Amino acid sequence: MPAPGHTSRLSASRREGERVMPLELFFDLVFVLALTQCTALMAHHPTWSGLAQGLLVLGVLWWAWTAYAWLTSVIDPEEGAVRLVMFGAMASMLIVALCVPDAFGDLGLVFALAYGAVRVSQIGLFMLATPDDDALRHSILGLAVSTAIGVSLLALASLFDGLAQGALWGLALFLDMAGPYFFGSEGWKLVPGHFAERHGLIVIIALGESIVALGIGAAGELNLGTGAVAVLGVALAAAMWWIYFDVVALVSARRLSEAEVGRIQNELARDSYSYIHFALVAGIVLVALGMKTSIGHYDEHLHDVPAFALLGGVALYLLGLVAFRYRHVQTINRHRLGMAIVLLILIPVATSIPALATVAIAVGLIWAMIVYEHRSYDERRDQLRHEAYGAA
Repeated sequence: MPAPGHTSRLSASRREGERVMPLELFFDLVFVLALTQCTALMAHHPTWSGLAQGLLVLGVLWWAWTAYAWLTSVIDPEEGAVRLVMFGAMASMLIVALCVPDAFGDLGLVFALAYGAVRVSQIGLFMLATPDDDALRHSILGLAVSTAIGVSLLALASLFDGLAQGALWGLALFLDMAGPYFFGSEGWKLVPGHFAERHGLIVIIALGESIVALGIGAAGELNLGTGAVAVLGVALAAAMWWIYFDVVALVSARRLSEAEVGRIQNELARDSYSYIHFALVAGIVLVALGMKTSIGHYDEHLHDVPAFALLGGVALYLLGLVAFRYRHVQTINRHRLGMAIVLLILIPVATSIPALATVAIAVGLIWAMIVYEHRSYDERRDQLRHEAYGAA
């Protein structure tokens, strides 16, 4: 029996504060590698099927990451044996990341088994944290069912190739992500401030990976053209940071905190963060692919897949933000919706002009939109930011 006042080494303590802890950030470092591997997978197979494979892998990785965001919003990840299990999950996630380039080839089964280990660790920790919470335990058991189905389908997919393999991956991802709908949301618990900040940090990490992609694409060479694309790439990443963190992230975090605790708050968190944020991260990864190609071939036109990745990635990011806002305040940002449509229309143009010009056009349009939006804000923006960051 544990001494009074001490937590059993086989139990988990509930989270009390909203601050993201160092171990959570340490855990995310493995996810950085996984994102880089997804970009590399698509870059090595710059076809529509390669693009689809990369996005399917990214979806599976995202669902594993967001599962841990829910977990660490319930338990303290740095207490007792929990940190050791987190280290084990990191090791499993590293194996998953290393398998990404050949996840649709010889390493498909290893990918599925390592991914299963990541998810089993999460579910096991959840069970330790819920000895007296029947509602949460019911939700976790439902999650365990959808996870088992998803992992089994990924393992089965390793026996096939081509369209059948892709279809099994798609089915596995759909059923796994649909689990929370099938098994209800009433029992879940979360700390709203922590949950919102956690997803904001992963957006920053994804944007950072797009900067890394620029360095990889440059391949150690620097001239006027590569330097120009690099500077424009930073400007594009900065613009994507701005349109999320300037106002949207602050308003959404506040609304999540103010939502009625229970089903309403849980479904808001599930829809706007676990689901819609995947569109944001996928858009950033696609942009990273487009920038990686552009900096290496700045004076050539982009082929259809890299052109779609660059402009379509920014468009997907904007559409994700439109959906994010609609889920929180039930209004549509017409500026961002219109800009997404313009970028999609420009994709055929990008296949006939130098990549440097395409990047410059994208950057110019996004920053023009930001300036227009900024001029339309009133004093409520400054008040919101001062309240959020404790400014005088």
